[in-house]
Amino acid sequence: MNDKAKKLYEEAIQKLKEANDELCRPEEDVVSQLVCSNSQHAIVNYLKGFLIENGIDFNSEDTIDTLYEQCKSINKHFEEVHLSGFDCNAHKDESRFCNESTKFSRCFDIADSLDTFFRREKIIS
Repeated sequence: MNDKAKKLYEEAIQKLKEANDELCRPEEDVVSQLVCSNSQHAIVNYLKGFLIENGIDFNSEDTIDTLYEQCKSINKHFEEVHLSGFDCNAHKDESRFCNESTKFSRCFDIADSLDTFFRREKIIS
């Protein structure tokens, strides 16, 4: 495995763990921005790691949707991971974080489903 890709996967796993740890706190103590931000970083790192591993270049400005479409063009099984309901993929500060619990839990669900997908496809172990 490419060292850059491996590092991105490791960071993704760590960010997903941090998001999960935040969600395990009492509801009134959960910081939604942390859940969303960590989930978003996990998603981006999983997708970028996959692209690097497959020798695909991307721009640092690429949105999650753009990265996802590139991943789907390499592996059609990515279609099993649905990004619908993910509103944090714009680069405007106010849209990078989710303030409603349904939104930040959706961000986490997407990151978690990517992790599950990567393990099932044996991309990571």
